[in-house]
Amino acid sequence: MTTTAADTGTRLAAGEYRQLARRVKLLSWLSLAWMTLEGAVAILAGIVAGSIALIGFGIDSAIEGFASAIIVWRFTGERMFSEAAEERAQKLVAIQFFLLAPYVGFESVKALVEAEHPEVSIIGIALSASSVVIMPYLGIAKQRLAERLGSPATKGEGRQNMLCAYLAGALLLGLSGNALFGAWWLDPAVGLLIAAVAVKEGIEAWRGEGCACVADPLAFAPSRACADDCHDP
Repeated sequence: MTTTAADTGTRLAAGEYRQLARRVKLLSWLSLAWMTLEGAVAILAGIVAGSIALIGFGIDSAIEGFASAIIVWRFTGERMFSEAAEERAQKLVAIQFFLLAPYVGFESVKALVEAEHPEVSIIGIALSASSVVIMPYLGIAKQRLAERLGSPATKGEGRQNMLCAYLAGALLLGLSGNALFGAWWLDPAVGLLIAAVAVKEGIEAWRGEGCACVADPLAFAPSRACADDCHDP
């Protein structure tokens, strides 16, 4: 069933919008704290083990942390009800994906061509396993809130959290395969996967795909980013 702007606008009052925005900010602060820790540990462990997939995962964590900071900025002060701030945040979140892909893609191809064998990283295995458990909860919660707020920027950050969970699973497979069976090629292969998925998610985030048709609680009109998804019944 298609939700119209008028229907959503009458349901979502300014007070409720503020409450939902505060919940988004809290989740983004939690994400920022975790991503800071995750990124630092992953990059250091990747350097020690010579794992491009682990380093790429750490860089991805840093980028996601910046995306979380963008969402905190977007829902702070007068920007909470600003359509211009929403559109700016949406583009900034999308750019984060494009920053990751070139570096990880190049280093992964280089590792495959030169047959670089990464060392076993127990820390990397433990870190990726923890992300597989934690990140889906944050990602799903943010995407649900994004649907209610009509925020493509929040939707993009939630997608980044889900991307982190998927890539953590792939990283766990690669690191475990290298540790148990000496399958060194799994590491750069996972790196290429990270680069490819980052490009795909970046394009979708830039376009604002998947955003909800939710009305501005003050103007009772859908944001321009979602206008193409809003149709009268």
